[in-house]
Amino acid sequence: MNYAEFLETVGKRARMPAPEAANVVGATLTALAEGIGGGEARHLATQVPEELRGYLYKDVDFAERIDLVEFLNEVGVRAGTNGERTAEGARAVLTTLREVVSAEDSENLESELPSDFRRLFRPVDRSVGA
Repeated sequence: MNYAEFLETVGKRARMPAPEAANVVGATLTALAEGIGGGEARHLATQVPEELRGYLYKDVDFAERIDLVEFLNEVGVRAGTNGERTAEGARAVLTTLREVVSAEDSENLESELPSDFRRLFRPVDRSVGA
């Protein structure tokens, strides 16, 4: 998946225009990199489109442990979104990231994060109750 496809996929999933999707992608990947080890972040960076690699790059191996609420707050501040909009955007980014990286790396990523993050790695089924 190239950069344009990544942004388009996130935008469609989160129901947001491309500029907003780009902001949410950058904010989510930056906050994610802070919450995982540097080795894992650098490894993920090798599997995403080149334009996104800088968001995942870390010089240190230290991971700042944050919970889901802190993570979403951080994404919202960086992306200029709030509430459900932030959660939908972060979910769209992480779901798309999960599709881009190998299954093994996706499992490693999820295992480095608190268990409440796992729901952000799955798409929302919008057809239920529609």
